[in-house]
Amino acid sequence: LPTPDQTQEKLTQTVGKITEKIKIAALRMYTCCVEKTDYEEFFHRCHMPDTLNSWFLIAQLHVWMCLVRMKQEGRAGKYMCRYIVHSMWEDVEQRGKVMGIDSFTLKQSMRSMTENFYAAIFGYDEGILSDDHVLAAALWRNLFNKHCEDPRQLELLVEYVRKQMQYLDAINGEDLLLTGEVNWRPLVESNAQSILKPTSPAYNDEGL
Repeated sequence: LPTPDQTQEKLTQTVGKITEKIKIAALRMYTCCVEKTDYEEFFHRCHMPDTLNSWFLIAQLHVWMCLVRMKQEGRAGKYMCRYIVHSMWEDVEQRGKVMGIDSFTLKQSMRSMTENFYAAIFGYDEGILSDDHVLAAALWRNLFNKHCEDPRQLELLVEYVRKQMQYLDAINGEDLLLTGEVNWRPLVESNAQSILKPTSPAYNDEGL
């Protein structure tokens, strides 16, 4: 029989492997927020300037949607949430450096982004649990920085968030914890409801 020390060591190694897998899945999920979102279309349709801050506002919306979904997956999901957010801040800092933003200005910007991020999460959480008016108000404040005169833009974004959340909820939780893979629906698509229809099983004439 293994000694208590050997059992503890094996348990620690197992937990370490699981933790590492979750970290990798979290990084992958964050990468999906960045690489599988059409930022150009958001800038165009929402009349947003092509800046680091605009990019961040769109990224944080997608990160928030991932956090909402993963919080449903117990301790492992919450652990994954921490690493998704960690990956986001590392990426923001790296992008700022690549853009040539000096360290003092970047530090100030990141402090402001952090405050905005947690305020946005609070507003979006309230919006997703409430009606479309509350969600629209949260998007107006956070994504549009209170600069949106066209109600059709808000309507588009409310529909976008609702359909993405339905899509995320339909993905198996274990798959998300293992892979972190998310393929976002387009900002505009002809039939958003089509993603919610499960594939009908095929039957022969005898019903088998």
